[in-house]
Amino acid sequence: MIAIACDSAGLALKHIVMDYLKENELEYKDFGAYDESPTDYPFFAQSVSRAILAGECTRGILICGTGNGISMAANRFKGIRAAICHDVFSAKAARSHNDANILSLGARVIGAGVALECVDAFLNTEFSGVDRHKRRVDMLDS
Repeated sequence: MIAIACDSAGLALKHIVMDYLKENELEYKDFGAYDESPTDYPFFAQSVSRAILAGECTRGILICGTGNGISMAANRFKGIRAAICHDVFSAKAARSHNDANILSLGARVIGAGVALECVDAFLNTEFSGVDRHKRRVDMLDS
């Protein structure tokens, strides 16, 4: 199950990503925001992070204006590795090298097409498990 959330700046892109997930028959849980009322991104990052840490969801997608704030908020949780990705290479590397469990997107930074390519790369790339990458991920989580 994929956890997804956004602040008000990311709402339109979140709906596009959820449509993509539905079309690809991928289960997800929407943690908000649900309308364009001004919101605070830390709340949504917290909800997604907790769902992943509790085992309710395996990966997450967070969206705000730049991807920065919501990613910073998620990375406050031990065991969360949120990566801001605005290109496919970064999304693949975040999974393969860093075992990222949250993809963070900036709705004001990239268009929907690139965002969906990042989502696809993030969801379809596995952690390589190569010794140096595993050692570094272990260091992050210690």
